[in-house]
Amino acid sequence: MTEENKKNEGKQASGDTGESFEKNIFEEFGETMGKFATKTMDSIRQSIDKAMEARNTVLTIRVNEEANKKMGMLVDTGIFKSRSESAAFLIEEGIKHQEALFKKISDKLEQIGKLKDELKTIVSDELDDTGKKKKK
Repeated sequence: MTEENKKNEGKQASGDTGESFEKNIFEEFGETMGKFATKTMDSIRQSIDKAMEARNTVLTIRVNEEANKKMGMLVDTGIFKSRSESAAFLIEEGIKHQEALFKKISDKLEQIGKLKDELKTIVSDELDDTGKKKKK
């Protein structure tokens, strides 16, 4: 039997009504959820602050009205100080979420780079510095 169960049984045995017991359970649940929400907000704020420190590129973007409203909601709740901060956070999270896609793109770009280098080598082997075909 857990310590909490023992406490609750003791309360009931000492004359606490079921209503009082339920009230205590809901109060404890509310306190626990409050602490969880606070910790979650602190964690999000730390992540946001870290992400915001690394921002050094300015972009001008156009978004649809729905995205603008959602970013405004994040500002209205106090999570972000501006729509710019909320946009930066959402972009970063989107990139993290699509990491597998970006890995595939990176791999293909690397292959393309290698093919370009091979083509340059082939062309330079065939042509001289003036662009004329080399004599063999």
